[in-house]
Amino acid sequence: MLTYPQIDPVALQLGPLAIHWYGLTYLAAFALFLLLASRRLRHQPYASITGPGAWSRKDVEDMLFYGVLGVIIGGRLGYCLFYKPAYYAAHPLEVFYVWQGGMSFHGGMLGVIASQWWFARSRGKPFWQVMDFVAPCVPLGLASGRVGNFINGELWGRPADPSLPWAMVFPQSGSLVPRHPSQVYQFLLEGVLLFVILWLYARKPRREAQVSAVFLIGYGLLRFVAEFFREPDRHLGLLSLGMSMGQWLCVPMVLAGIALWVWGERRPRTAHA
Repeated sequence: MLTYPQIDPVALQLGPLAIHWYGLTYLAAFALFLLLASRRLRHQPYASITGPGAWSRKDVEDMLFYGVLGVIIGGRLGYCLFYKPAYYAAHPLEVFYVWQGGMSFHGGMLGVIASQWWFARSRGKPFWQVMDFVAPCVPLGLASGRVGNFINGELWGRPADPSLPWAMVFPQSGSLVPRHPSQVYQFLLEGVLLFVILWLYARKPRREAQVSAVFLIGYGLLRFVAEFFREPDRHLGLLSLGMSMGQWLCVPMVLAGIALWVWGERRPRTAHA
């Protein structure tokens, strides 16, 4: 049985300026997106598109800019609407208090979809071509965020068998009960494993929207599994059928992914890479 190593959330203090590890993990996520998206530019069909629809490094940078806005706005609004709607309805100004924490992946995902729709529309690019480009570049950024969760000692897991070699005591949970380090599970499942699956899947020609569909299905299923080991939000607990809010939000995500994959199967095959 392990004990959570108390890590100072502040990575660097420069006078009144505090640079937090969590902020650095976000920067790492954005850097990983730039690196992977730059590699995607060399893949088909993106490398062979010429004329007004050609892809460039500037497109990648603009996609990231729009995506960052989508993550922040969508993630915050999603948390307020999905997890504490009554509270924020009574305290609407606190929706803007992002420094108090509270972000939702599912809200951030919706924000990214909206931002990339705007990007595609403004550049005259097919929406699903944009989304299929983006999807394999996202999971390692999600993995980076889970590192930030672990460093902050937040989103710890449910109680675990003390004999489990990696069971960990999180003193900030208010008890000395050994727990699953669910942040590590999510790092490995939603981050590393999903990246490997998507990157390999996207290396072969796929029909329109099917890379995006695999992201939705893959993340939804892997997050659903990880939620069995993650402590539910205290103010919500477990909901209907003994499922957490995170699991319930994954259900429509998986269903949408399956429907999208079936729809894509009826579309012409493209040389996505």
